[in-house]
Amino acid sequence: MTEATNPHDPVTIGLVSISDRASAGVYEDKGIPALQDWLAKALKNPITWVTRLIPDEQAGISATLRELVDDAHCHLVLTTGGTGPAPRDVTPEATLAVADKEMPGFGEQMRQISLRFVPTAILSRQVAVIRKQALIINLPGQPKSIAETLQGLPEAQPPAHGIFAAVPYCVDLIGGPYLECDEAVCKAFRPKAAIRPPRA
Repeated sequence: MTEATNPHDPVTIGLVSISDRASAGVYEDKGIPALQDWLAKALKNPITWVTRLIPDEQAGISATLRELVDDAHCHLVLTTGGTGPAPRDVTPEATLAVADKEMPGFGEQMRQISLRFVPTAILSRQVAVIRKQALIINLPGQPKSIAETLQGLPEAQPPAHGIFAAVPYCVDLIGGPYLECDEAVCKAFRPKAAIRPPRA
């Protein structure tokens, strides 16, 4: 389906992989492909991708996030990498530096999901923020963990909600496009009054 025939709102999504070694070509980046793969399955909207592979430098990360929101007009920006306690892990600080508002529930839920697997999930420092009309979320660095935190653990007992279920309504509230999900991948939640009737 082309953008011209797609009845859903177009969305511009920024993807930022933060890694000293991957950005230097020491190894292949897997974060951006993992994000694109999951989002392309989850969203029905036509997507324009804006991708960046950058080193763990706080000023550079902040500058990239500002560029993606202010200049590229991304509605959603997802970062991967740089959220641990090591000295070079500065993604949360760089993200908070460009924030208009902090959205702590996203980081809390990501840690809850990851704690189902490893006790070291409490070392993760992912944050989410609003900048202008864009939502910025720090995600884990591993492709498996990216999918788990976005999609949740619907088969687990008890099930765990993925964070992406809340993303479309959040984007609504800050004035972005109406994001529509493939419910086989991710069931977005909106209050009944916020649900748009299907377009022809």
